[in-house]
Amino acid sequence: MTTPIGLAAAPSLQEIERARANVSQIAKITPIERSKALGAELGHEVFIKCENLQRTGAYKVRGAYTKLLSLTDEERAHGVVAASAGNHAQGVAMAARELGVDATIFMPIGVALPKLQATRRYGAEVRLEGDIFDRTLAAAKAFSAETGATFIPPYDDPKVIAGAGTIGLEILDQQPDVETVVVPIGGGGLISGVAAAVKQKAQLLGHRIRVVGVQSDRASSYLPSLEAGHPVTVPVQPSIADGIAVGRPGTLNFEIIRDLVDEIVTVRDEEIARAIVLMLERAKLVVEPAGAAAPAAILAGKVHSEGTTVAIASGGNIDPLLLQQIIQYGLVELSRYATISVMLPDRPGQLQIISEHVAGQDANVVEVLHTRHGKGFDIGAVELQISVETKGEEHLQQVLGSLREIGYDPQIVR
Repeated sequence: MTTPIGLAAAPSLQEIERARANVSQIAKITPIERSKALGAELGHEVFIKCENLQRTGAYKVRGAYTKLLSLTDEERAHGVVAASAGNHAQGVAMAARELGVDATIFMPIGVALPKLQATRRYGAEVRLEGDIFDRTLAAAKAFSAETGATFIPPYDDPKVIAGAGTIGLEILDQQPDVETVVVPIGGGGLISGVAAAVKQKAQLLGHRIRVVGVQSDRASSYLPSLEAGHPVTVPVQPSIADGIAVGRPGTLNFEIIRDLVDEIVTVRDEEIARAIVLMLERAKLVVEPAGAAAPAAILAGKVHSEGTTVAIASGGNIDPLLLQQIIQYGLVELSRYATISVMLPDRPGQLQIISEHVAGQDANVVEVLHTRHGKGFDIGAVELQISVETKGEEHLQQVLGSLREIGYDPQIVR
């Protein structure tokens, strides 16, 4: 069945509606929350679609369940297999458990412990293979060939795409006046489904909806692929947003995104960290780095829209240790935390002068390093590194300015 917009690659609106009826058996309708902070950036209302609050902590269960439901009895009897470092693993494991299908999940060696434990809790057999994901994927496909287990792809599959598209239908139900939807992109499964759903539904309703995709600048495969006119492979650099660190677009996903997505932008890790802190502090939402890509693009001023906007927070599965690091990093990006270096004469009382002066500017001193040893130090000089909590960029500059007024030359270290 072709779609009303004439794009054979995309699932039809009827197929996505059927997927929604099925997905309702396992997934919940996630809330959509107004964000004043993001709205202030764009100048009009912005809402967050909270798939981080979905069962398994991410949207992936929608596509996994839709795919598993399409299997024959014989295919189910042979079980399913998937390769994933996190959210797809949990989605497949949970969907398989609900349908009584044996699931084997291949995960890379060194996968985050919370994701490993969660996948096992859903009843899947987990095998740790490969120190990089390509080897993990190869092992999963070899297992499929050897055992007859059906390989469940994470994004490049029409059923998986239709399952992801159910989010688009929910957005239109919850926020009918939406004009722009902002979606993270890895391989392209989520945005393919969402774009197919909202574009077709909007056409029936007689209005237009823009779809903006967001990739990490460390794995931005879609921009060069669209320029080339076909999927191309790009090197993947280390990123906190490992959930969208995919070096090559899905074949089917590329066709849909090429024809239905209006714009693609990229975000840096620093911008993602800033968005995670804001979501935690202002929206009271825990969002993983990949899930924060859409809000990050809005905060960074990379999304332009003239009406109601919805940003999809695609997942919330984040290791607490990584969250701790990101919060610290994000506070630095927001100028809420800084380490200041000041060269001082090596005589008594200097440390007290600096500490009291900084405290007098209502900045909180949290750490101090005082050393005589360093390359290029003058004899009789010491370096003071003082870590402070401030209220933002304006307050930080006030602290620096006050130190300059009393004769010091403060420099921000980080």
